Amino acid sequence: METKVFIVEDIEKNLDYIKEGANVIKNGGTVAFPTETVYGLGADALNEEAVKKIFIAKGRPQDNPLIVHVANKEIDYLAKDIPQIAKDLIRDLWPGPLTLILNKKDLVPNVTLANLDTIGIRMPNDPIALKLIEEAKTPIAAPSANISGRPSPTDVFRCVQDLTGRVDCIIGGEKSNVGVESTILDVTCNPPCILRPGGITLEMLKKYNNDIYIDKAVMNKVEGDFKPKAPGMKYRHYAPKAKVRIVSGETKKMVEKINEIVHNYIDAGLKVGIMASYETRECYNKGEVIVLGKREALNTITPNLFESLRALDDLGVDIIISEGFEEVGLGIAIMNRLKKAAAYDIIYV
Repeated sequence: METKVFIVEDIEKNLDYIKEGANVIKNGGTVAFPTETVYGLGADALNEEAVKKIFIAKGRPQDNPLIVHVANKEIDYLAKDIPQIAKDLIRDLWPGPLTLILNKKDLVPNVTLANLDTIGIRMPNDPIALKLIEEAKTPIAAPSANISGRPSPTDVFRCVQDLTGRVDCIIGGEKSNVGVESTILDVTCNPPCILRPGGITLEMLKKYNNDIYIDKAVMNKVEGDFKPKAPGMKYRHYAPKAKVRIVSGETKKMVEKINEIVHNYIDAGLKVGIMASYETRECYNKGEVIVLGKREALNTITPNLFESLRALDDLGVDIIISEGFEEVGLGIAIMNRLKKAAAYDIIYV
């Protein structure tokens, strides 16, 4: 398959690129495109055969539902029984990194939603994404634009790396500024439940209902025949080629433990990568050190999280040791992604 790549530097000047991508969507093809969270791999959400191409391109399990992306806040044609809290969240937080799980209408094919009775919908806060959906004149189903299980792409280069020859078109824009996938909130239950943490934090959502909580499957390993209600709940995700381990706890003890582990691995002949914070970057004198961002400003870490995993793969490390982060605010989303990347291999000190 030939994959066309377009780089949009200015929407008005490069509108033809977006229109060409929209035509691919209209004709049942697949298009990778930027969003504020991560890059997405899209197809017409209402076209069963088109949606199947997403699963094939990614190697994605068929029981992993897709999020449906829209260009405006009118979603009555896709969902029914929309509760007031959903309407309030749509009013205040769309466009943005929030996906709402609602009761679906029959318009959306089962393959898009993994045979669930619910649908995840979001309105991305990215001008290219919104223009693409608008020009395609259909909602776009889109998971992250990477090979299934790998770290999600936050720039067009990683999309090209993963998906050339697998998709019809890749549209490049700016780097994703949130850097982790959207928060997924199930509003079909009361109180609503977070099925995936993201850029919209639990604390932000509690302003709408103080009883909103996080599903226990989010931060813990799930087993057996667990049926995911939202993307990212069941399978190993965000994983680089190198093995990942996490060390979490009080900063001084964490740094000491990481240095001990790193030295042991290096003595055993392994090449080691370290994912550090700005505050601890000078505490490590061995290994390949990548700075994620500042502990005091976790929004500086999320845009670099997935790219750091990929960059350490590029350096050819055998194992990656990551610092852990306090599981509050954005730290919940960061640790959710790290735990899945590490297959829950975490040391607490």
